[in-house]
Amino acid sequence: MTDERNFRSSYYEKVGCRGVEEKKSLEILMKEKPWDKVKLKQFCLRFMVPAAYRNLVWKVLLDILPVYADSHQFVMEQRKQQYGDLLYAVDMLELANMNAPRTQILLAMWLLENEERKPPMFPETNLNSADTFIPICRTLLELYDDEVDVYWICKSLTEIVRNMQRDLAKLKEAFQVMLEKEDVELYNHLVEINALEVLPLTKWFNCCFAGVLDDTSLPKIWDKVCSGAPKILSFVAVMLVITLRRNILKAQNGDEVLKCVSEIPEQCEEVVANKAIELWQYGAQPQNDQLAKK
Repeated sequence: MTDERNFRSSYYEKVGCRGVEEKKSLEILMKEKPWDKVKLKQFCLRFMVPAAYRNLVWKVLLDILPVYADSHQFVMEQRKQQYGDLLYAVDMLELANMNAPRTQILLAMWLLENEERKPPMFPETNLNSADTFIPICRTLLELYDDEVDVYWICKSLTEIVRNMQRDLAKLKEAFQVMLEKEDVELYNHLVEINALEVLPLTKWFNCCFAGVLDDTSLPKIWDKVCSGAPKILSFVAVMLVITLRRNILKAQNGDEVLKCVSEIPEQCEEVVANKAIELWQYGAQPQNDQLAKK
């Protein structure tokens, strides 16, 4: 049976229908009562979540919804009511201009819920949480029509980033090690022109590449982040730099490198995401399995 499934998987992949079997596998997991969160994480770490199910799967992974499917509707009604109460309070207390961009209004709601007057700084790094919340919120508003979902998912992703602060140094170290391994010429060039430290890694990691990669590329990266594997962000950074290597190798200083990575051709963004996932799955799958069991 295993050989047969492996053969089918290989066949589907060759004819461009790999997602067919993956979708069926996810649907089987979603029929379990209750959902097995470990299996769900393992699925998301190995595969791309089908777009039709991504919103629901993320909400379960992020504990916005419980693993009991029968309770989903009731719980979301409670989430919607809490969202409405916060929105009403922000309006009545004049904590935000209701004609302002939705990102600002949702940020004001998040601050009110957390009893904060202004966006708090992440304690480990002293970085502004608004620089995480707003870009992620802006991307989610492009992905989903329901602002209730946007608010709750944005809150959860911001919390992931907050918890990730203590590991930022490790993510940067992993980036350098991988870049040297994957493209030593590019790595040495960045070292020689003192540009390695100029790369905006902290910004990239803290917004999970929101506003850096496009809305079609990000969800497949965030599948892994929502599953408890933020280390994927180091792999994205490596592939982003490698994809832009031709222009970076022409750069003579840090400012020119920074300009290169700030001007990503649109056709490169999905390539970056796909190659980053391939590199990550090839090099980190055993660790991912252990992570999913936690």
